[in-house]
Formats: sequence, C-alpha cells, structure tokens
Amino acid sequence: MESNGKLVAESAALISRRPRCRQLRGVRIIATGSYVPDGVISNEFLGQHYGCDPEWIIRRTGIQERRHALPHQATSDLCYEAARACIDQAGIDPGDIDLLIIGTYTPDMSFPSTGCIVQERLGLLCPAVDLQAACAGFMYALVTGATYIKAGVSKLALIIGGDTNSRIANPHDQKTFPLFGDAAGAVLLAPDDEDHGILSYSMGSDGRGGCILYRPACGSRLPPSADLLSQGLHFLRMDGRAVFRWATNILCDTVADVLADTGYSIEDVDLFIPHQANIRIINAAMDSLKIPRERVFCNLDRYGNTSAASIPLALDEAVRAGLVGRDKLIIMSGFGAGLAWGTALFRW
Repeated sequence: MESNGKLVAESAALISRRPRCRQLRGVRIIATGSYVPDGVISNEFLGQHYGCDPEWIIRRTGIQERRHALPHQATSDLCYEAARACIDQAGIDPGDIDLLIIGTYTPDMSFPSTGCIVQERLGLLCPAVDLQAACAGFMYALVTGATYIKAGVSKLALIIGGDTNSRIANPHDQKTFPLFGDAAGAVLLAPDDEDHGILSYSMGSDGRGGCILYRPACGSRLPPSADLLSQGLHFLRMDGRAVFRWATNILCDTVADVLADTGYSIEDVDLFIPHQANIRIINAAMDSLKIPRERVFCNLDRYGNTSAASIPLALDEAVRAGLVGRDKLIIMSGFGAGLAWGTALFRW
C-alpha cells in the first residue's frame, strides 16, 4: 500500500462524502464504567527508554502520560474491569443483560471473539460479538446496540470500547508510539421515551483513505512470518499529516451535520466529547466550529489516544464529574482507521 504514492497524496486531501443523518430515539444510557491499567508511561520515561522528545510530544499532541497494559493483561481484561464498574454503578443483575458488543481492533486473538471471552467471565447469558471500526469502534457499537434496543429485541445492552494499543504500536517509531495508550470504557443501554436517545447521528466510512492508517501484517493478506516481523509490518503505520487533515475535517463536518439535522445550535449543546486522538485536532475543530473550550471534555493529557476506549472513558469521567445529567445534550464523535467515523447528538 505504501508504494502507491499517488493514492497517499490523494488521501492527504480527503473530503469524505457522508451518508445522510439518521436517528435512534427512545434509548437511554443508564450507567457508565471505565478502566485504565496501572502501567503509567510518562513522556520522560519515553525519552529515557525510547529516545522520544518529551517537549515534542507535549507540543504536538498535548499528551503528558498514557497507560500501558501490564504483561499479563489483554484487551478482554481491560473490558471486563470496565464492564464490572458499569454493572456495579447500575446496580443491575448481570443476568438481565441480553446483548454484549465490544468495539475493538486489538482483540485477544482472532477467535474466539473478545466479546465471548468477556461474556464468559461476566457470567452473561446473551449473544456476544466484536465490532471492528478502529477508533470509531465504540460509536459503531453504540449505534448498533441502540438499534437492537429500538427494535425491541434487546432490553439491556452492554456496549464496551477497549484497546491495548501498546501491543501494536511500534516502539521504534518516535512519532506514533507516544500517541497511544490502553484502556476500556463501557455503557449500559436500555429503552427510554422518544424525547431521549440519539437525536441524530452521522456514521460512515471512506475506504479511499485506508492507506493512511493501517496495520499491514498479521491478517489473511500477509500472515505472520519471521521476515514480516523483522520488517515491523505487524505494527500500525500512519501518515500523520493526512490523518490530521481528514480527522479535523470529518469532526467539523459531522458535528455540523447532526446539528443541522435536528435544528440545534452549538449553544444548545452542553458537552462535546470528541475522540481523544490529538489536542491539535480537537482544538482546530472546536475553534473552527466556535465551540468554547470549557464545553469540550478532554482527558487526552492523562491517557493518550485509547482508540475505541477513548469516548466511553471520557464519558464515564464526565458523568462522575457531574457534567452529564438528565436532559443534557451531548455530542460524541469517534473517527479513525478505515477511514471510519461516528458522530451522535445524544439527549441524556
């Protein structure tokens, strides 16, 4: 893919065409939960052990530290802990959960799914499945779970976003390795009245940009081999400049889309929770939309880019900080490899 210079150049200026917005009213988030592993990795640690420049990291990303899973931990362990916290907050019987969806692109293994592993550990009696949309994974899982609720075939859905990015980021790549951290976040969805739920969402993908953020090896195209591993093809690769441009555009465009679809304005929204990818992406988009910084939730400085965990982790912290409550209007937006995105205006 990298040899196709023309495609990479075109991707740098991608303006993704977007499907029309849709809605999923009558859905409620009744509880949130999150988990971050104990391994705190500071910028100074990266400087000492990997030759990264701490000042460059802060200046270019806004990240001061991130969490890495401990050697014995995998994605299912992080997701299990986030789910337990969510279930405990809700005070519900886990036996009442009738659907489990996990957004992740770093599963424990190809199969069984991480969903099945977490389902067994939680003792649930329900379908369980993984959904892969990279950093947009939680938003895709949230919309999918809400669809089940809206259709009346689920009454209590557990939606989790979790990733262990430290296992697929290249420690020798000083511009990408510092960006990522490991975490998981969870929500419980249940039916509600038609005034609440997803008032509008924009969800889509643009495969033309697949070449600007991808992991070449360890799939069916390039099965793992000693040669591929020696070349580092099992690590993620990113064209940072092209991703920055696309991410800023899609965040601005889809926030504007869901507001226009509902007739609400920026001033009506109580809290914006963008994917915590890079502070420069967030600030550029928010400034373009003229959104005050005090209404934008950020925890990027403490956790880095946690991919599918990014939004549910931030949402859980916002809930516990008292920033989210009944009837509040919240915009959540996830975007990443695929290229894929999901942005929703949610009435709590």
